[in-house]
Amino acid sequence: MCVRTVTGNETDALPSNLTVYKEVKHEEAKKPDKLLKAKEKFIKLHDDMIVRERKQRSDIQQEYNSANNFLSTEGVSFKFTVKFRTLYDKFCSCSEAWKHTKTHRIIVSSAQLAHLITILSVLSVASAVFPKNGRTTAGQQQSTLLSFLYLSSFIVHLGSQIWMTFVSGLSLYFALPRHTFSEIQRVLFPRYFTINACMSFITLLIFVSRHPAHSWDFELKVQVFGMVSAFFLELMIRLYMTPILLRLIVQKTSIEATAKVGSEIGHHNFGVLKHCPHYLKIYKTFRLVHSTIAVGNLCTMACTLLHLYYISSKLCIL
Repeated sequence: MCVRTVTGNETDALPSNLTVYKEVKHEEAKKPDKLLKAKEKFIKLHDDMIVRERKQRSDIQQEYNSANNFLSTEGVSFKFTVKFRTLYDKFCSCSEAWKHTKTHRIIVSSAQLAHLITILSVLSVASAVFPKNGRTTAGQQQSTLLSFLYLSSFIVHLGSQIWMTFVSGLSLYFALPRHTFSEIQRVLFPRYFTINACMSFITLLIFVSRHPAHSWDFELKVQVFGMVSAFFLELMIRLYMTPILLRLIVQKTSIEATAKVGSEIGHHNFGVLKHCPHYLKIYKTFRLVHSTIAVGNLCTMACTLLHLYYISSKLCIL
């Protein structure tokens, strides 16, 4: 066994070495505390992440359940919407296919179809107002059905006029950019006047079938004149004025889009186009056609309100 003797120099250096050793031990003793704190920190972060994920899954599940509940409670409406969309898509596909046929090109390229519809309408109204035979007697069931059709067509006619003139048109004009409003009007105008002309035609036919010409007094003559005027005004606007207006809207919108104007809401800003004679000519024609259609629409509404007053005077429930 070998025993080592410590010299004087080594004895002097021992306290300092011992101090270093103690500091190292102290640092090593601190390391587990730091690791523990870091571990606890990451565990807490992990727990928070788990809680957030569970909350997100719970929210998604609640939304899914609410959607299922909505579909279950509104199942009839949802199915009806799907069926209607399917039928509408089929109708649009058939319409698009028919537009590529030679017959459609011949009809659209000329105004013969509008003239034909006008002639048929005049003959139908004339035969209904002045029939060859006298008034026919109908049973109570037929009378009730005709009354229902008569009131339904009149209500739809008056309701569409009020909605389109005072609610839809004004609300959209002051809420949407002008070009967006023009695109909506391009879709609504043909449908609006088509529906109004059809409803006015049904109302007129049923009314004159119950009031033949030989029984007219002054009041009935005024009513028949107003209903005939409303029908032919709406028919003329739909067949001859609306296509012109739609073409002018397309031309005007394309020029404005090129000049980067038309995004204003509730007013018209010419911008750089105020010095363009071609655009000003199109715009002037557009305003003239649009004003003519608006005046015609107000005249038809006046005729409808006149007939509403007549119906109100005949009610005996109040």
